[in-house]
Amino acid sequence: MTVTIVGSQLGDEGKGGVVDIYGDAADVVARYQGGDNAGHTVVHDGDKYKLSLVPSGAVRGKTGVLGNGCVVNPETLFDEIDALRERGLDPDVRVAERAHVILPYHRLLDGIEESEKEDLAAGTTKRGIGPTYEDKAGRRGVRVGDLLDPDVLRERLEYVVPQKKALAEEVFGKETGAEFDVDHLYDHCREYGERLAEEGMTVDCGTFLQGRIDAGDNVMLEGAQGTSLDIDHGVYPYVTSSNPTAGGATVGTGLGPTVVGRGEVIGIVKAYLSRVGTGPLPTELGGVEGQTPDYDPEAGAGDEEELATYIRDEGGEYGTVTGRPRRVGWLDMPMLRHAARANGFTGLAVNHVDVLAGLDEVKVGHSYEFDGDEIVTMPPTTEQWGRCKATFETFDGWPEVDWADVAADGYDAIPENARTYLEYIADELDTPIYCVGVGPGREETVVVENPYE
Repeated sequence: MTVTIVGSQLGDEGKGGVVDIYGDAADVVARYQGGDNAGHTVVHDGDKYKLSLVPSGAVRGKTGVLGNGCVVNPETLFDEIDALRERGLDPDVRVAERAHVILPYHRLLDGIEESEKEDLAAGTTKRGIGPTYEDKAGRRGVRVGDLLDPDVLRERLEYVVPQKKALAEEVFGKETGAEFDVDHLYDHCREYGERLAEEGMTVDCGTFLQGRIDAGDNVMLEGAQGTSLDIDHGVYPYVTSSNPTAGGATVGTGLGPTVVGRGEVIGIVKAYLSRVGTGPLPTELGGVEGQTPDYDPEAGAGDEEELATYIRDEGGEYGTVTGRPRRVGWLDMPMLRHAARANGFTGLAVNHVDVLAGLDEVKVGHSYEFDGDEIVTMPPTTEQWGRCKATFETFDGWPEVDWADVAADGYDAIPENARTYLEYIADELDTPIYCVGVGPGREETVVVENPYE
């Protein structure tokens, strides 16, 4: 069967940890979209692994697959594989031949275009993700399979590189170098293709995964980012360039929708809200200078900023890839209702409950006030979302406890007020809680349900 892991918010919900928790029962972990902008941290046997491209299951000895919906930077891929090998691991990583390749000019153009957008900038990591997806849609991309065929590779590069060079020089007025030179890129790409072939890493993704399922293996499908960063269902234009939602799991792997639909879809929820980048955030607390709206000091902005800093530091809310401080806010229930509908969650994993311990009270944005009306889900446009004012419900806080003991003792050991908070989330989304994260380590998770059983 398949289990699909989906972020329900704006990314950074702890998806890698949930993959790690349920990974023992999975034989294959496949990423279905995104690139090396999507960092995830996995703690295994006391060691911390920070990955941005390799599927997190590879740390636990599972076969990792980068699906056709991913965009792959070969340099990052091999750097991460080599780093894992240096730490004594032997990762088994396969790459879909239909996946598109991030080339050096994509990264340069990403930075140029992001700075040109000014107020419409999405806060990208400037790693070439968006420009690569643009080329994919424009039918001028280079795919992983092309790296294996010298003639096709040169043909692709000779078509696209002059266009990119002209864009950089004539539209943006930038000087160009080796990143826009066909011969240099060809030699570079051929090296990657030769290593992919030598190590037998490339696959026809859908055929490979279906074969494993037919053989009785369990497959986990891993999304990057979160639902509200989905290019179709997120807060456009402050979104990623692909579909992190559960529908992307079938498109991005080649498995049929009925295959994915017969499995489980687990929504990962952070007990509060965080994000990197610009755009509205109705439940936001005071935060990073230059990224947050103006606050009225007489309305307690100083207290909000102090609380935001506390949550950010307690939760380690700094980007895995970039180190950027994340904006933080209270849980946004309209956002979660939107995610539950768009993904069809069958279970929830709620993380970082321990981060909120010790607060006198915990708030939740239960609904929005929008143009004088109360609404309970996100409106369709980001401009409308920016006019929404969160209506809060307040919960009594819960104490700091020995969370390792809680994880060992089970769900009933979670402080009562925290359970009240968790049950509110489950009731509002009409979805049961499968696990609760109460710390960064694998052993610091309260497992209620195993989706593979």
